[in-house]
Parts: sequence; C-alpha cells; structure tokens
Amino acid sequence: MTAPIPRDIPDLPAVPGPPVLLPAPVPATAVVAPARRPTAAVFRLLISVTAAGGVALELLLGSPGRMLSHFSVQATALLAVITFLSATRAWRARRPLPSAVTGAALLYVVISALVYHLLLAHTTPPFSMTGATTAPERWHAQWTALQILHVLVPAAAVLDWLLLTPAPRLRLRQTAAWLLYPLAYLAFTFIRAALLPPSDPSRHLYPFLDVTSHGYRGTLANALLLGLGIYALSVLLVALDHTRPSPTRHRL
Repeated sequence: MTAPIPRDIPDLPAVPGPPVLLPAPVPATAVVAPARRPTAAVFRLLISVTAAGGVALELLLGSPGRMLSHFSVQATALLAVITFLSATRAWRARRPLPSAVTGAALLYVVISALVYHLLLAHTTPPFSMTGATTAPERWHAQWTALQILHVLVPAAAVLDWLLLTPAPRLRLRQTAAWLLYPLAYLAFTFIRAALLPPSDPSRHLYPFLDVTSHGYRGTLANALLLGLGIYALSVLLVALDHTRPSPTRHRL
C-alpha cells in the first residue's frame, strides 16, 4: 500500500542557481603566469643598445657635464635602462615593469623629440648640444647623435608601445606624477644657470629657457606653456592606450 497524499503540500525551497561571480579586486596577472616573449625582448634590447649608444656618442663629442645636463640625454639614458629591464623580463617570462615607469620613459623621449623638431631644429643660430656655432653636417658624428636621440630612439619606443605592449595599461592618475621630472628639470636648469658664470656659453642649454634673454617672467611663461603641452601629451597617450587594440594575446 502507498501512503496517502497530503492535501496541503508544503512550499519547497527554491533550487539554488549557479553562484554569482563578483568582480575580483585581484587582476588576472596576479594568478596567470606570463609567457616568454622573445620578439619583444630582442626589440627592446635593440632599443636599449641604440639609446645607450646615442648617449655615449654625445658624451664623446662634448663635455660630459654639459651633455648630461640636456633633457633629451637624460630621457634617452632613462629609456635605455627601462627597455633593458623590460627586455630581460620579457625573455625570462617575468611580470613587466609598472606601467607608470614605462609610460614615463615613453613620454619623456617623445617630449624631447617634439621639442627638438618643433622648437630647436630650425633656430638661428642653429641649436647645438656641444656648443658648436654652425649646424652639424649630415651624416657626421653630431648629426648622427641628434638623429639617434630625437628620431630613431623615440620612434622605436613608440613602435614598442603600439606593437608589443598590451593595452590598456596606462592610467590617467599617473599623468600628474609624470610631471614631477620636468618640474625638477626646470629647477635644475635655473640652479645650474645661477651657479655658472655669465660668460659660460653653456649656461643656458635651451633658448626658450634663457633667463638672460627672456627674464624670469618670460622664461616661466615659456615653461608653463611647455608644461601644459607635456600634460596634454600625457593625457593623449593614456587616451590612445585605452582606444588602441591590444597587439598581443598574452596576459602579462
């Protein structure tokens, strides 16, 4: 015999559905091991060697103290170090350097290239990092060094960012920190000019930062305009980094 069916069937609890996955604060890079990237490693090593060679050539052509005081030389030396570390990490399948560091190195070499081509390449008298009064002859040592620092290395750094760096990595909050080095360099140029005698031809390395010609008010105005341009460029880099397609499928 079967048991009688009750008239009132109690309500059964609802069948639980699949668990809802909440957004995790830990990025995928924290749990997914990066893969070796030999192409990126080799290309970044070439950038590092080329940048170091350009800096070394400038040091051979002029006074090391004067050469190392130029923004483009400092930015290129920084890029040489950053790309070398990035190359070793890509070769050994290690996590990449923070985007705040690599983005700053990219921004500074792009700034140096734009300032050279827009403000310095066609000045009268011609701009010279070594203090020469005549324009460097094509394919000579000084011309080659200028091309390495202001054309070849910045172009290679942009190609590495576009073709070999996953997107998006840059953040808008990083742009304010990127301005600290240009501000420190501006203070450095003022202090350096104050310590050198007025007769020293290397007292003012850039004509738009020449306090003798423009005065402090005019020089600070030029620096403000340049700073606004740097900030706008940094924001543009972040915007492009969030709109460009990611060139690699590797989760680094």
